[in-house]
Amino acid sequence: MQTFKELGLSDEILRSLEEIGFVTPTEIQYKAIPALIQNKPDFIGLAQTGTGKTAAFGLPLIHFLDTSINKVFALILAPTRELAQQIAKEFENFGKYKKGMRTMVVYGGTPISTQIRELKKNFPHILVATPGRLQDLIDRKAVKLDEIEFLVLDEADEMLNMGFQEDIDKILEYTPEDKVLWLFSATMPTEIRRIVGKYMDTPFEVRIKSESKTNENIDHKYIYVSKHDKEAALKRVLDYLTDFYGVIFCKTKMDTQELADYLEKEGYRAEPLHGDMSQSQRDAVMAKFRSKTTPILVATDVAARGLDVESLTHVVHYSLPENSEYYTHRSGRTARAGKKGTSLAIVTPQDIGRIRFFERNIGVDIKHIKVPLQSQMYSKKLEKWTEKVLHTDTVELSEEMILKACESFNVLTKEEIISKILAMEFNKLYKKVEKDDLNMDFNQDRNDRSSKGRDNKSRRDDNKRSQRDTGSRHQHSNPHMETFFVNIGKIDNIHPGILIDILAGHAGLSKKQIGNIDIQKRHCLVEIDKKFSKSMESGKILKYRGRRIAIKKETFE
Repeated sequence: MQTFKELGLSDEILRSLEEIGFVTPTEIQYKAIPALIQNKPDFIGLAQTGTGKTAAFGLPLIHFLDTSINKVFALILAPTRELAQQIAKEFENFGKYKKGMRTMVVYGGTPISTQIRELKKNFPHILVATPGRLQDLIDRKAVKLDEIEFLVLDEADEMLNMGFQEDIDKILEYTPEDKVLWLFSATMPTEIRRIVGKYMDTPFEVRIKSESKTNENIDHKYIYVSKHDKEAALKRVLDYLTDFYGVIFCKTKMDTQELADYLEKEGYRAEPLHGDMSQSQRDAVMAKFRSKTTPILVATDVAARGLDVESLTHVVHYSLPENSEYYTHRSGRTARAGKKGTSLAIVTPQDIGRIRFFERNIGVDIKHIKVPLQSQMYSKKLEKWTEKVLHTDTVELSEEMILKACESFNVLTKEEIISKILAMEFNKLYKKVEKDDLNMDFNQDRNDRSSKGRDNKSRRDDNKRSQRDTGSRHQHSNPHMETFFVNIGKIDNIHPGILIDILAGHAGLSKKQIGNIDIQKRHCLVEIDKKFSKSMESGKILKYRGRRIAIKKETFE
């Protein structure tokens, strides 16, 4: 078994790694580090989140760093604030004994003036940045990159997905031609190939295959429900899993906010995390999540990038991701540091083909399980509650208080006292159960029978179905259309005819200019001809039955 000592790293780095508890390098680390240290080549690392990429590029950078220089030696670009912060934190741990090493992280959402002062006061050797904020700092002449020796693009595909391609090109123009460029990415789309062809010189490539990165400690499961039962199924799962501490993934920012609001309204301690939140809001949410004050985090894929929280029991795919790489990214948030965890997908009829595609592509068995029955849920709650009662410390109670309570309860038997205490606890749970939830135990058998039929059909025609299902909603829709979110839905008694009349009156549209309409419980998704989509965002106040209607172009970040 290979160790870090065999990779050629300096003694000061090895001392730090020993303190952290790093002994055996991951595949990306033992394949990349020796080559990077010996030859300083341009480099491409194709690997998923959770494979140890930060150490793969961080340890060689610290190994090469001469702390006597007064310049930015290495620049690391990351797509999100959370990932940038995580990288900077790991560099501090890796370089603990690198005397004089200075690291700084800059990102949007915080005052730029503070970062400018810090850059002038304590110029860093290692600068970790998000592209947008770094471009702002360059424009203000607060940072110079003309002497950097190394540039790292971490999660390059995600930066391009988030629209940073122009920023990256501009930033690269400010860097010297003879710099060493290291690029890490989960996938290799055309845009990444363009960067490689334009800026890299015969790069050395390491590719980590899916089979080697799948965490065997993750238990992959899915439950099969009809579309209108998804919320009820999620609640049933959360009630059954009494120690749930995890992330629920949604597709869009709006879906994330809506689901978190719904769960909070239903009495669950849940918080959203998405791109429309300010940095202070995100920090507050993450502080509560890390302390387990809020055990449920509802997030988009982009917002969860760089999320570094250990001991998560579950990852829930409330909306299935677009491809197997994202499924692996999400699932990898649990079962860290040798612990076990569960990846649970809530699957509707149209999703079953994608589940089979993930199984084949990733090489895992995603087991079908049933939504917990109400009787099972109550039994689990009772087991947890009785355990809590048995271990409750009574040291603060005085003998007088206990005697008074006993006198008051003298008219009741032991069974009656217990039943009343149970009622106090379980009445709260029962109030959260809606009518559609009460019907789930019946519906589930029907759904499971339907699932078997669809599953068999899916397996017979797996390739065609997986290609169709893994495409995004925009890929299925008319390319001449744009999708808009409207914050009214079934609970407002909306149907397509009413919605068309509302939009026609608001934006002067005809029926021909309105495409597919998807009416959900609390919102609608409407396709509008691109030629007329600007009229949807006219700024006019639109109301329906006294309620203000919000119309927003739908995004998938």
